Amino acid sequence: MLTLAFLLLAAAPQADLARWQAEAARVTITRDDWGIAHVKGRTDADAVFGAIYAQAEDDFNRIERNYLIALGRQAEADGEGKIWDDLRARLYVDEAGLRAAYARSPKTMQALMNAWADGLNHFLATHPEVKPKVLTRFEPWMALSFTEGSIGGDIERIDLDGLRAFYGGKPPAVARADTGEKEPSGSNGFAIAPAKTADGHALLLINPHTSFFFRSELQMTSDEGLNAYGASTWGQFFIYQGFNPHIGWMHTSSGVDVVDEFAEAIVRKGGRLFYRYGKELRPVETRVITVRYRAPNGGTAARSFTTYRTHHGPIVRQADGKWVAFAMMFKPVEALQQSWLRTKADDFASFLQVAELKANSSNNTIFASDKGEIAYLHPQFVPLRDNRFDYTRPVDGSDPATDWKGLTPLARLPQVVNPPNGWVMNTNNWPYSAAAENSPRQAEFPRYMDTFGENPRGVHATMVLKDRRDFTLPLLIDAAFDSYLPAFARLIPTLVRAYDGLEAKDPLKAKLKGQIALLRSWDYRWGIASQPTSLAVFWGEALWKDVKADAESEAMNVYDYMAERTTPRQRLKALADASDQLERDFGHWGVAWGEINRFQRLTGDIVQPFDDKQPSIPVPFTSSRWGSLASFGAKAYPGTRRWYGTSGNSFVAVVEFGPKVRARAITAGGESGHPGSPHFNDEAERYTTGNLREVYFWPEQLKGHTERIYRPGQ
Repeated sequence: MLTLAFLLLAAAPQADLARWQAEAARVTITRDDWGIAHVKGRTDADAVFGAIYAQAEDDFNRIERNYLIALGRQAEADGEGKIWDDLRARLYVDEAGLRAAYARSPKTMQALMNAWADGLNHFLATHPEVKPKVLTRFEPWMALSFTEGSIGGDIERIDLDGLRAFYGGKPPAVARADTGEKEPSGSNGFAIAPAKTADGHALLLINPHTSFFFRSELQMTSDEGLNAYGASTWGQFFIYQGFNPHIGWMHTSSGVDVVDEFAEAIVRKGGRLFYRYGKELRPVETRVITVRYRAPNGGTAARSFTTYRTHHGPIVRQADGKWVAFAMMFKPVEALQQSWLRTKADDFASFLQVAELKANSSNNTIFASDKGEIAYLHPQFVPLRDNRFDYTRPVDGSDPATDWKGLTPLARLPQVVNPPNGWVMNTNNWPYSAAAENSPRQAEFPRYMDTFGENPRGVHATMVLKDRRDFTLPLLIDAAFDSYLPAFARLIPTLVRAYDGLEAKDPLKAKLKGQIALLRSWDYRWGIASQPTSLAVFWGEALWKDVKADAESEAMNVYDYMAERTTPRQRLKALADASDQLERDFGHWGVAWGEINRFQRLTGDIVQPFDDKQPSIPVPFTSSRWGSLASFGAKAYPGTRRWYGTSGNSFVAVVEFGPKVRARAITAGGESGHPGSPHFNDEAERYTTGNLREVYFWPEQLKGHTERIYRPGQ
């Protein structure tokens, strides 16, 4: 193996070879007994080189996939069906533009991007068994295409069907199948002030809800002061959610409105296209984008599109006779800087200084420090707008009053710093309950500061945080996995009342007698052996699907609609339907939740297969839809009766900022994406039970817990 690696390196260009070898010689990777990489470099750039190399060892497939998406090159791997995804990405991202952005980046950031590309190319040169689908060589500028580590992104708000229709695409030959109601995405973050903890140290909960295996867990240290631990999205060189010796940061998807659509009035004049803006006619910009794709014969083909843009942004669809331009944040240099620099902050003031880059558009932040500081921060990229207009719909692009008017100063955003109640939280709910009575006041902010409102997890978080004064790491874990389901605590009584109101001769009276008796005595807590959990979840899903469209048509919260607007007959019919489904799938409506709800990891495929005949593990917690803080988004798949999870709790950590920071954590499945690795599924049982393991943050903690120490390429 060493000989083959040597031959491969020898075949590389001499300048590359010398640079890679020098970088590798300055890096040490220590794998602990969970397979997690602790990367040490002399410089920050060396740490980046080693961290991305270690990520590639664990799951190069996911790294390449993320950059195919970000660069708009999926179709080169997957064929013509991804052309519209790629066109969407390329409306913003193009090689010439990113090369120019790289050239104007600070030298320190260029050094990090250079090391990032070198680490990936060094990995490919020393691992001939790894066959990239498309990206056989990485360039430093590519790092600027993927700068923010959350799942999805603002660009995904551009509707692909509208894009396809506008730019001349043929409609799909077969209508897209209904995949059912999507699992709510999001995360939980709690920060506890020293006054509310047993030992007088601030605590932080880091609990992102993403698709499983979406991030790598690792530590990055250097002689230049870097020492960050946490979750890094595959292919990125910064810790996205984590902590260093002094501070911790947790990001939750925000409901702030930061993308807008502008309806443009197009005028054709003299063979050219213009759009109205006030009293002006401005020329429409055009750009030809060529998208390459894999042809059915295995070769490469291409399609070219003439795309259009106004000063608001690219044209993405047509509606009511007008072209619709899409406006979003596109600050790749500043976004990458902010993502990197915050990992080296050491208190709230320095963290806030980094936030002044205003290049975080989609994530709230929960913060804690060893100084005892705690905070809730709103995303920093929030356009200033005229609050008279409803920006949830396309606004009139010809009216200058609708334009963005710069960015909101940080001091004018909803935020909470060191509140008297001693805690802050966010569960993708609005900021107006972030700190109980010390939360920002909704009336003081424009309506575009939040589009989500409250959610059941927010209600639940307040319940577990408000009365405790003795939090410890174990008690914070207990809070993060508290089994109460507040949505059902509100909804089930409406169902019971509907049943009690039935006439004795109604057929549903006998059919649902046992089910209602079970639910009537339920404490609204999930559990592996809980039959009421199974019945309630199936009932809730059935009722949700029945009324969701009606609730949305009335601009009403679905939970409120279910509780207040559904008829007794609708509630009871949904329970009858749920009972019938349970009987069809499991033989009886009284089924233990753990018999249905399962964790299974069979392959390293990005889209996982599931099989009832293969081993799986029961999971006690439910979808976050019903207010479970610990989230497990599961459903049945073709050929399965059982429900298998693919999203929800992914990386979970609790951190204590004492004299020396300490933490416990867990990752869904395991660190490695290779089924043959002992670390492919070694954390699965701990994951399902909330049994977080010790984090080996300090060198002395690694003693006795080290599997291997090596340099990249060895």
